[in-house]
Amino acid sequence: MNRIVLVLLIVGMACASLTVQAQSARLRAANKQFDNLSYVTAVRLYEEFLRADKKKEPAETREALTKLGYSYRKLQDTRNSERIYGDLVKEYTDLDSEIYLYYAQALAQNGKYRDSQKMYSQYGEKQSQDLRGRRYTVSYMDLSRFYQDSSSYRLHNLPINSRQADFSPMYYKGGLVFVSARDESGAVKRVFNWNQTPFLDMYFYPDTTQLRVPNTEVKKAVPATLGGGAETKAPTAEESADAVQPMTKADIFSRTLNTKYHEGPMSFTKDQNTIVFTRNNTSKGKSGKSSEGVKKLKLYSSVNRDDKWVDIKELPFNSNEYSVGHPAFAPDDSKLYFVSDMPGGYGGTDLYVVEYANGQWGTPVNLGKEINTEGNEMFPFADASGNLYFSSDGHEGLGGLDVFFAELKEGIAYKGVQNAGAPINSEKDDFGFITDKSRTMGYFSSNRKKGVSDDDIYAFHRMCKQLNVFVYDAKTGTPIENADVRILRNGSNQEMRVTNLDGRAELCADANTEYEFRAVKEGFALNSVRFSTLTQSPKPVLSVSIYLERTENTLVRGVVKTEVNQQPATGVKVTLRNEKDKSEQTVTTGPDGGYEFNMKPGAPYTITAQKDKYATKKTQFAKGKKKGKFLPDSLGLYGVGDVFQLKNIYYDLNKFFIRADAAKELDRVRALLIEYPKMQIEIRSHTDSRAPDLYNIRLSENRARAAMDYLVSRGIDAKRLVARGYGEAEVLNGCVDGVNCNEEEHQQNRRTEFKILAVQ
Repeated sequence: MNRIVLVLLIVGMACASLTVQAQSARLRAANKQFDNLSYVTAVRLYEEFLRADKKKEPAETREALTKLGYSYRKLQDTRNSERIYGDLVKEYTDLDSEIYLYYAQALAQNGKYRDSQKMYSQYGEKQSQDLRGRRYTVSYMDLSRFYQDSSSYRLHNLPINSRQADFSPMYYKGGLVFVSARDESGAVKRVFNWNQTPFLDMYFYPDTTQLRVPNTEVKKAVPATLGGGAETKAPTAEESADAVQPMTKADIFSRTLNTKYHEGPMSFTKDQNTIVFTRNNTSKGKSGKSSEGVKKLKLYSSVNRDDKWVDIKELPFNSNEYSVGHPAFAPDDSKLYFVSDMPGGYGGTDLYVVEYANGQWGTPVNLGKEINTEGNEMFPFADASGNLYFSSDGHEGLGGLDVFFAELKEGIAYKGVQNAGAPINSEKDDFGFITDKSRTMGYFSSNRKKGVSDDDIYAFHRMCKQLNVFVYDAKTGTPIENADVRILRNGSNQEMRVTNLDGRAELCADANTEYEFRAVKEGFALNSVRFSTLTQSPKPVLSVSIYLERTENTLVRGVVKTEVNQQPATGVKVTLRNEKDKSEQTVTTGPDGGYEFNMKPGAPYTITAQKDKYATKKTQFAKGKKKGKFLPDSLGLYGVGDVFQLKNIYYDLNKFFIRADAAKELDRVRALLIEYPKMQIEIRSHTDSRAPDLYNIRLSENRARAAMDYLVSRGIDAKRLVARGYGEAEVLNGCVDGVNCNEEEHQQNRRTEFKILAVQ
C-alpha cells in the first residue's frame, strides 16, 4: 500500500529495545534495508535469514522476527503479519506490549475477531493506560452494531481505478481529484523504496455523472461473528461484470503541482480557486530531511490563475521535525482540518484545526481526546453542514482504519464519535471518505478484497425506503407524543424509536423483512402491528398506524445486561409467565437488551431470561398493584468464562486467614451459588510482590483454599469449587519487584476473584 499515512516515517517502535550485537551477514543486510524503509527488500532478506541460517543466535532470531513482522505490517500484508506475530507470541513471553497490539490488529484485519479480542485483552493488561485494549475487548463481544444500517447502502468499484493504489477522492468542478500510484509518465519509472511502487501524484476525472452507482442492489451484509468475518452471498453475473468493467481514463491533475516525489491528498476552497495539498518535504526541487534524516510531509497552498496553478507556498505551521498533511477545508473556508504527528498529541497521528481568514493562518489546535486516541486519526473531511468525517484505528471498528463521524458544535464533538458501519467499513482499511450533507451518496477508498489491486476508490449510494409508524389514542384519535416504538425484525427486538408531536416515528425499511412495531406508553395498554417488506411497494414512503387504549394494566419493561461488564445482552429469550392462568409472553432482546410486557393486575408473574452459556435468571413479581404504571426491571446474566473481582476480600501481610470484611463478601458469593445451584466457579487468589515467587504461589494457594473452605463450611458442595493461587503473576497497579509502593497499593494486589466455569 502506497498511501501517505503520517505514521509512515516513524520506524522501529517495536524494535527499539533490541540490543545491537554482532550479526550475521544476512541479518545485517536485512537490517540495512529495514533502516532505509525498503520493506519489500527487507522482507525477502529476513525470510531468507530465518530459513537459511541454521545456527542462529536466539537474540538474532527474535530481532529478525520482530522486524519482519513490522515490515509486513507497513506493507499492509496482514496475512503474513499475523503469521509472524503469532510466532512471536507463541515463542516468547517477555515481548514489548506493541507486539500484542500489532497482532490483535492483524487478526482483526483478517476477520478473526475472537482471536483479536484475546490479544487486545492481553495488550490492555500490559498497557492499562491505553484504552484501545479495553475498548476493542468489549467491542468485539458483539459486532452487530456495526451492521445495523448495512442494507441501506449500495457500493460500486469505480472504473477509474488502476492496478496501483488509488485513493482519497475530493470534489472538484463536477469531477474528482484523487491520489494514485499509477505511472503513466513514460519509459523512466521511479519507485518508492517503501514498497517498490511508483510515487504518488494527483489525477483528475472530470465528470462524476459517469461514475454513478449502477441499478443493482448490493447484497445485505450479515454481521460478522467472533472468530470469522462477515459472510456474503456470491455475486450475480451482473454484479461480477460490473466489478470488472474497463478502466475510465483519468488525467494528471497538474504538472506544476505534481513532482517526482509524493503529492496528495488535497482540499479545495469553496470557489475551488485555492488548493492545499500534501507533499514530501521539498524546497526548490530538493528533498529536505529532519534532524533524524527522515523526509517529513508538509502542506502547501497554490492558487489558480488563468487555469494555471501558481504561487506554491508552504503553510507556516510546517516543520522539518514532524509531518503535517491530509488537509480538509471547512465548508465556509474559515478553518482547515489536517493531520500531524507533532509533539503533544494523544497518539501516533492526531487531527488538528487551524483558523483561516483573509489568506492568513492561525495557530493549529488539537481537536481533543473526543476525536483523537492513542492510535492514528487521519483523512478528515468536513461535509456541507460542517460535520467531520475521518478515519481511525483507535476508535472501535471492524479492523484497520474505519470511517467515523462527529457532529461538531463550536469545534466540539458534543455527541461523541460514531462508526459509519458496514459496508462503508470493513475489516481492512477504509478512508478518504467524502459525501453530501445527508450522506446519501459519496466516495471513499479501501483496500478490501474486492478492489482491483491495493487501494481502490468506491462510490456509495444510501437507499432508504422511508417507513412512518404513527401512534394514536384509540378513543380520541389524537397523536400520542413521546411514545416508545419498539422495532422487531424477523421476531427479534431491535432498536427503539420515540414519536414526535405528530405521533410519528421514522425508519428506513429493509427489504425482505418481517417487522413488528410495538408501541409503549405509560397509562396505555401495549399494542403492536405487523408489517412486511417481502413484497415491493411502489410508494416512496410507507406508513403504518398503532392505536393504544387506556388501561389499568401495568407495563413492565427492563434491560438484560451481562453482569461482568454491565453491557446490554442481545439474543436473550425473555419470557413473562402469568402464574395464575399460565399464559406466557416471549421476546428476544436486540442490541439494547430491552424488553416490554403487559402485566394484568391481580396475578403473580415470573420473568425468565435464557441464553446459551449463561445462567438462567428468574425474577418473580407479586400481584401487581401499580395500575397503569411502568414497572422498571433489570436482569443480569452470568456467563461461562466471566471473571469477577471480590473487591472487599483482602488479606493481612503474609496471612491467609479470612478477615471479617472478607467473610461478608464471600457470603455474597455463597448467595449467588445458592441462587444458581448448577454454577461451578474457580476461586483465584493473588498476592503482592513482596516475597519470593515460590512463597507467593504457595501463599495465594492457601488463600484460595481458605476462601473455598469458608464456602464449603457454609454449605456449598466442594465439587462446585476449584481453588487456584496465581501468586504475584497478575498485579493490578504495577507494584512489581523493584517498584516502591505503599501499603495501600500492595493491599490492592492481595485479592481474590472468582471465574465461572459452568452454568445451567
